[in-house]
Amino acid sequence: MPLIDMPLAELKKYNGINPCPADFNEYWDKSKEEMESTESNVELIPSDFQVPFAECFDLYFTGVRGARIHAKYLRPKGMNEPHPAVLQFHGYTSNSGDWNDKLNFVAMGYSVAALDARGQGGYSQDLGSVKGDTVHGHIMRGLDDKPENMLFRHIFLDTAQLAKIVMAMPEIDESRVGAMGFSQGGALTLACAALEPRIKKLAPVYPFLCDYKRVWEMDLAKDAYNDIRDYFRLFDPLHEREDEVFEKLGYIDLQYLVKHIKGEVLMGVGLMDNICPPSTQFSAYNKIASKKQMLIYPDYGHENIPTIMDKIYQFMMGL
Repeated sequence: MPLIDMPLAELKKYNGINPCPADFNEYWDKSKEEMESTESNVELIPSDFQVPFAECFDLYFTGVRGARIHAKYLRPKGMNEPHPAVLQFHGYTSNSGDWNDKLNFVAMGYSVAALDARGQGGYSQDLGSVKGDTVHGHIMRGLDDKPENMLFRHIFLDTAQLAKIVMAMPEIDESRVGAMGFSQGGALTLACAALEPRIKKLAPVYPFLCDYKRVWEMDLAKDAYNDIRDYFRLFDPLHEREDEVFEKLGYIDLQYLVKHIKGEVLMGVGLMDNICPPSTQFSAYNKIASKKQMLIYPDYGHENIPTIMDKIYQFMMGL
């Protein structure tokens, strides 16, 4: 089998190389405190898109630092007793997508909430205002400011806040909520379940935002990870701050958050992925302590993988 990364036997033991900041746990404890003290001010606005068996809403809430965050929210019409919900997260720079592709879960009797990541291709705000580079990409946004101002910190917190909002809705059974997504969506799925451990089932596919230094050493800081290369070229061309940069990125490295996941995990990886290298994904997967299964696709990269959505749909039927 062709290889772009380690052999599979090594991947299954790989533990990551990006440094973890000494105060990582304290950092995220304080971050969650900030989220929990933020008044959400939830607003549900009926959407122009409606179908006979579902109610569709634009959901807005206030996230950390005052940004108004948007999600699509769909629920089965006339189904008021508590039922399951699925949270959906999208790929980097994209948005929550069309309404119609969420209706398969609604038809099964589930509600669906699909987040727009702040400042990306949807309607969620990025109020910004950080010191340093904002020329490209969200990975490095806030890197030259205080660690608590890093943008992906805020986006990770948005996922958990959305989960809490959905779990508090009277029509939702808070013990039967799942999460799913591909690439950045896979990363946000892991973040959500780590910061809100009541997530019962999660299905991340080729997750982004793991083991940044491994990406750099594989010379794959391009495409989705191009932010890292741009930062060094523009702001540290001699790499005098390289150790500092990767340690600070450790605050938003999901391999160190996943230990808090309690839900059952179904994760998908393509061994030919040269966007989010398999080893970076295994650095996170190998640290998950809850019940888990990895779907391994030897011939696929960062692309549509046949049958995987069918497997995720059936997995979520167990909520």
